[in-house]
Amino acid sequence: MTAYQHAHKGEFDFGTQAPPPQCPAHAGDRAVPLSGPRFHTDPAGHYREMRGEHGPVVPVMLPGDVPAWLVIGYQEMYQVTTDSRLFPRDSGLWNQWEHLPEDWPLRPMIGQRQPSIYYTVGEEHQRHLRMVQTAMESISPLELRKHCEELSDLLLDDFCARGEADIISEYAKPLPILVLARLLGFPDHEGPGLIRAMTALADGGEDALEQFQYFGAKLHELVAEKRAASGADLTSWMLAYPEHFTDEEYALDLMAITAAGHLPTADWIGNSVRLMLTDDRFAASLTGNRRSIPEAMNEVLWEDTPTQILAGRWAAWDTWLGGQRIRAGDMLLLGLAGANADPKVHVTSAGADTGLRGGNSAHFAFSHGEFQCPFQAQEIAETIARIGIEVLLDRLPEIDLAVPAGALARRPSAFLRGMTALPVRFSPTPPIEGRS
Repeated sequence: MTAYQHAHKGEFDFGTQAPPPQCPAHAGDRAVPLSGPRFHTDPAGHYREMRGEHGPVVPVMLPGDVPAWLVIGYQEMYQVTTDSRLFPRDSGLWNQWEHLPEDWPLRPMIGQRQPSIYYTVGEEHQRHLRMVQTAMESISPLELRKHCEELSDLLLDDFCARGEADIISEYAKPLPILVLARLLGFPDHEGPGLIRAMTALADGGEDALEQFQYFGAKLHELVAEKRAASGADLTSWMLAYPEHFTDEEYALDLMAITAAGHLPTADWIGNSVRLMLTDDRFAASLTGNRRSIPEAMNEVLWEDTPTQILAGRWAAWDTWLGGQRIRAGDMLLLGLAGANADPKVHVTSAGADTGLRGGNSAHFAFSHGEFQCPFQAQEIAETIARIGIEVLLDRLPEIDLAVPAGALARRPSAFLRGMTALPVRFSPTPPIEGRS
């Protein structure tokens, strides 16, 4: 339970909600398309309008006119992520599978029942979680920091002498996957292929299914290699766990870890650097003020969280939520960004801001409840992002945007919020001695 939720525990104890006198049907003409430029040009305004028209639970349409519900209320998000009996993460319950074409672009992101940490429920989910957490506890913080610093320097060496670079493609995207690849036991040269695969999966593009197959094949190969020759890596520690798991289960768990850890961490880096370069509160302290980095990173998790919408939960039976009639098998998308911005937890009855965001970790950036990002994984992501930003600003202290802030573009995705590019300029510096 987060600090805010613990302090307000009584406010989040839910009984049976009585239905409102009238409830709007999930009609296509009222549903909000879960696409379009406003999700990446003006998400805050878009969520305000959705909340004003529909309340904390919004009827939405996915590509192909597939209906779902988007939860954007803080209280409702807490309820959905806490009550795993009523709202399990069991995609097999979805009442839309029979209506989906085989090439539906979001099929890999939604996923179907699989024996992995991400798609199991109850005791079976806990069994996978214990195995993954135990393996992650073997990761040395000193080794993790060493990987982050070394790989950050290697990436910077490739462009530091040019005086200009795109921080997203040349630094923020490669860094997390290179670190994760080492932790899992991949050689460094596998990184670019994994980056392409997970970017395609996140954006749901035409090549999403092809890249999903590539991604899975690589993880299955890794499990086989570590079966033959174990090492000091996460995959080997998972294989050494005393409970029995199949190679398929190991590969699926590794896929979940890698997918969840790569692009959100890359976007955490990119969004934090963008904030520090465009907001006077941070831009004035880029040199010599280390406190500004964690402050910027925390603000991003509240205001510009990399994972905006997460799929999902499925209603186990008919119920009411946020004034909406939810049918058994309906999918609920977790609107993490919308819930973070819910004015009910930021503004008092007198209209004053509570200041909840500043230094507070009660956001939903890592989800919540039984299926939230494991604490060890959160620490790994934070270490990669923080050290990546520290090394960048230490070596390029005069870094600045190379284009007007208004020209920066976001990835065209309602689900993940990151920059398509972050062009910067800086005073050229030589690579670290011995690496040129």
